[in-house]
Amino acid sequence: MIEIDDPAVKAEVEAVFAAYETALVTNDVATLENLFHDDLRTIRYGAGENLYGMEAIRAFRRARAPQGLARSLEHTVITTYGRDMAVAMTLFRREGAAGRIGRQSQTWVRFPEGWKVVAAHVSVIEDPGPA
Repeated sequence: MIEIDDPAVKAEVEAVFAAYETALVTNDVATLENLFHDDLRTIRYGAGENLYGMEAIRAFRRARAPQGLARSLEHTVITTYGRDMAVAMTLFRREGAAGRIGRQSQTWVRFPEGWKVVAAHVSVIEDPGPA
């Protein structure tokens, strides 16, 4: 039976998710690249791009403008499944984007070198109001 939300595993994923968020808003490209699994099968669907494989993800990160990355998170839910797999879901808001809300999902897997994102999705929709 798979244990869901083992407290020690959940704390690990919460910490790596927080490190990802810090790297994202500070445009720490090296850390962002390190937190994704370096593999052709790693996927990141962005708000305006579909990225297949780590090389495409690297190219996107390295070309992205470092301005306007600050955001606030809401309703973050991190769930772990066993010791080696987790999903993280969150909503986000950016200043100047009134009426819009972002959605982010990540699938994390523990590899020998640590927790890595193997799949991610980002989208922005009209804000439906309070959940």
